[in-house]
Amino acid sequence: MIHVEALTKRFDDASKNVLDRLSFSLAPGETLSIIGPSGCGKTTLLYILAGLLQPSNGRVAVGSREKEGDGISFILQDFGLFPWKTVAQNVGLGLQIRKAPRAEQRNITEGLLEEMGIPEFGESYPAQLSGGQKQRVAIARALATSPKILLMDEPFSSLDALTREHLQNTILRTWLRRRITYVLVTHSVEEAVFLGGRILVLSDRPARIKADLVNEDFGSAELRFREAYSERVREVRRAMER
Repeated sequence: MIHVEALTKRFDDASKNVLDRLSFSLAPGETLSIIGPSGCGKTTLLYILAGLLQPSNGRVAVGSREKEGDGISFILQDFGLFPWKTVAQNVGLGLQIRKAPRAEQRNITEGLLEEMGIPEFGESYPAQLSGGQKQRVAIARALATSPKILLMDEPFSSLDALTREHLQNTILRTWLRRRITYVLVTHSVEEAVFLGGRILVLSDRPARIKADLVNEDFGSAELRFREAYSERVREVRRAMER
């Protein structure tokens, strides 16, 4: 599904590398958390996976073709909602662009709002929603076009701790239901462990892979209450400090 080989990125010939020879693969249905210091290039990596930036060297294959853009949805930290559109219009935007039949747009939108637990807000506007509700709308919009891959750039970092946990649970339930391949960038070790079947620990610039950990206990909403979760959090912290 995703194959990255010796990926290097710099923004001009005179600058130093941002990403330095990164290599990893992700099979269909797998989940990956990426964690590392601020400014190390995590978002740059996501943009390359999405086809929005090109690598300077190396190879990136997403889906069946190199640099394939189809079937990828992005969830941003700032929600990315259009304030002049209703919640339902925001969720159905991708379907409208694809010229899906109106009945299909309505059915998919209503189903996703129900799945996200906000069916009553379809005619509301983003300004009328809480931060957590806005992010649920952003998640629904990302899922509306049935993407094969979901990319998330610190989607919960601006939310309070309780709302953040609720939305982490929402992402996990969505994955259990849909088995969508996703890549999550986060600064939270706890979030990386809860939402990543694999955890990629990056160094400071130029970003190199310090650890590629398999999170064998991923996939349970009860994970936070298990000793294995605490031990995995400690393992990731040790890898970051090396």
